[in-house]
Order: sequence, then C-alpha cells, then structure tokens
Amino acid sequence: MAVGERAKIVGKMEKPNKPEKKRYYRKNIDFFKLVEKLKLWPSRNGTLHGIKSLKIIGNRAEIITHCNKRFIVYNSKNSRAARWLRNKWFYDVCGQCKIPRWKLEKYSSTFLNQRWGSNL
Repeated sequence: MAVGERAKIVGKMEKPNKPEKKRYYRKNIDFFKLVEKLKLWPSRNGTLHGIKSLKIIGNRAEIITHCNKRFIVYNSKNSRAARWLRNKWFYDVCGQCKIPRWKLEKYSSTFLNQRWGSNL
C-alpha cells in the first residue's frame, strides 16, 4: 500500500462533524462571572473584543482586551454590555483581537435562561 492510498483511506474514515453542543447559563448570575466565563466584551460601538485579563476591584472591574484597549466597568446586570452579551448583539468582531471562529460558534450556541442552567 502506498502512502497516498493510506492517506485517502484515513481521510474517508474521519468522523463527521458533531452538532454544536448547547450550553445553558443562568441569566441572573453575577455579571463578572459571566464575563470571566465568556471572555468576550462588546464595546459601545458594537465591536466584540476578546478579553486578555479581567481584574475585579470591588464593584468595578478592569478589562484589558487582546488589542490592548482598557475598559473600567461596573458590576451591573442591567447595563448595556450585560444586555448585549445576554442577547448576543454585536455589529462586528475586532480584527486586532483575532477571536477564533470556534469561540464565536460556542458563544452563538450558548443560551442564557432565567430558570435553568449553570450558576457558574
């Protein structure tokens, strides 16, 4: 058996792609825990950034993105960013942060439910 023939056989035996697993989180959990889990931040102009570090200081947090932008945010479940994260609203993905496609697919398959899901 030649090397090329073996590659064809191995290529045919690959498993088909599994459907994306649905993830459920509680809607009313601590906002900083949700941001820490998702590692994504929607800026005011609708750009979705990847989070490099999150430093919690009392009721505020300092978020540093992969494009080295710095945000100081308050712990509010009713804030614009919290609503945008829960409802998955964003206009564009930051080109400098280079958020991988798998992370965006995982984010889009995540559900936030009030009565059911993980408490993180």
